[in-house]
Amino acid sequence: MISEELVNLSRLQFAATALYHFLFVPLTLGMVWLLLIMESVFVMTGRVVWKDMTRFWGKLFGINFALGVTTGLTLEFQFGTNWAYYSHYVGDVFGTPLAIEGLMAFFLESTMIGLFFFGWERLSRPKHLLVTALMALGTNLSALWILIANGWMQNPVGARFNYQTMRMEMSDFWALLFNPDAQAKFVHTVSAGYVTGALFVLAISSWYLLRQQDVEFAKRSFRVAAAFGMASVLSVIVLGDESGYTVGEAQQTKLAALEAMWETKPAPASLTLVASINEAEQKNNWAIEIPWVMGLIGTRTVSREIPGILEIKAKNRARILRGVVAVNALDALRANPADRVARQTFEGHQADLGFGLLLKKYVEDVNTATPATVERAVNDTVPRVTPMFWAFRLMAGLGFAMLLLFALAFWSTLKSPPRHPRWLLKWALWMLPAPWIASELGWVVAEYGRQPWTIYGVLPTHLSVSTLSVANLYGSLAGFLIFYTALLVVELFLMFRFARLGPGSLGTGRYAHEHAPHAIAPPA
Repeated sequence: MISEELVNLSRLQFAATALYHFLFVPLTLGMVWLLLIMESVFVMTGRVVWKDMTRFWGKLFGINFALGVTTGLTLEFQFGTNWAYYSHYVGDVFGTPLAIEGLMAFFLESTMIGLFFFGWERLSRPKHLLVTALMALGTNLSALWILIANGWMQNPVGARFNYQTMRMEMSDFWALLFNPDAQAKFVHTVSAGYVTGALFVLAISSWYLLRQQDVEFAKRSFRVAAAFGMASVLSVIVLGDESGYTVGEAQQTKLAALEAMWETKPAPASLTLVASINEAEQKNNWAIEIPWVMGLIGTRTVSREIPGILEIKAKNRARILRGVVAVNALDALRANPADRVARQTFEGHQADLGFGLLLKKYVEDVNTATPATVERAVNDTVPRVTPMFWAFRLMAGLGFAMLLLFALAFWSTLKSPPRHPRWLLKWALWMLPAPWIASELGWVVAEYGRQPWTIYGVLPTHLSVSTLSVANLYGSLAGFLIFYTALLVVELFLMFRFARLGPGSLGTGRYAHEHAPHAIAPPA
């Protein structure tokens, strides 16, 4: 049997790398569209301040992008180093969108970023704007293909298991591409990135306005960020509702855990705002609920029930027992591929094969599993409820707080002349970490909530790991943490340095903090 410590360390290492990587990704996704907006205004109006805005915010974007690429490459290598059996088992399916991402999106994005920074004096205004648009397209295509791969892990459509090769094989590329989970995850994730970019620009612009530094530059940046952020945060909330629906369709266990819904409630189910969760007794000591809301989000009807955790466990118990039959039939087929009875038995129970494999965490031979062992496997099918419940609520709470901030910021730009109260500017500055915290929590909910599966319902996590030594994992985990922490420190140092300088870092002679021989002139 696979060592539980090995599995946990492999998970921890991948989680640490992914969470570090996603410190950089949301800002890249959001900033690139703000750059496109600013440069579009420059091309249409010819006002040089908009070119300066594009170049200055583009400088911060470039620092972030470089470090994001560094952490992202490691993630893809880890599929081969830490999750070798996973890569073997699903490589034909999972590898396809990742390969397309590299060939279609990453090379486009990387090439256009080079032209963006070095093409200002070599390309005409419309051609440089086209470069920026293609850079934005490449960035979002990259996110699309990666999230299609991740969406398949959540809802494995368009593929089937081949007992002769012992691998998952693609059967329908278009089902993979238009997987509802992948599409909902894509639009929700990129919208969260747009919010991150908008709040980044809003917060730094607020800091300039509080210091009365480069006021006209800051006001324009504030206005663009407020409008873009308002639209983006509304999109996140609306599309979050769609994500809730797709989770309710494909991963009822995750939805029940998010809601701490122990028992199946009459339709339409209530939304639990807060609760005192008692996992030992599988109940909530008390809860504050809003009638109907969860039923509408999770089923889009007032008549369908959302199963509770206890009902789901009962179904999973039956699936584990049927999965034992599937495992035995698969063993018979591997010994004698011409065994028709074994083939018919396997085909009749194939949907539950993954559930039977859950027992291999505790026994080599699934036929030796005792009722107590089966019960342990049943309990494994539901992630811990408390971290899921509160992580989701903190994420949602931050989302609504950002909605209020962007609404007030946008309202302040509609006045003539625009008025930005100091309390609003300070609030924007203090809210700067909020989108990163919310994004990280979103990934915790999505990935921790999928456990105990790497491929939901198909491949258990404990069977996916490579045969590495625990000592190697401890060493590499420490190395990753040290290296990525150093990268994060470098990023923060560079970001703070250039943010303090502001547009004066461009050296145009038009802004504060410049060592120019002539006096500062207001931007044209």
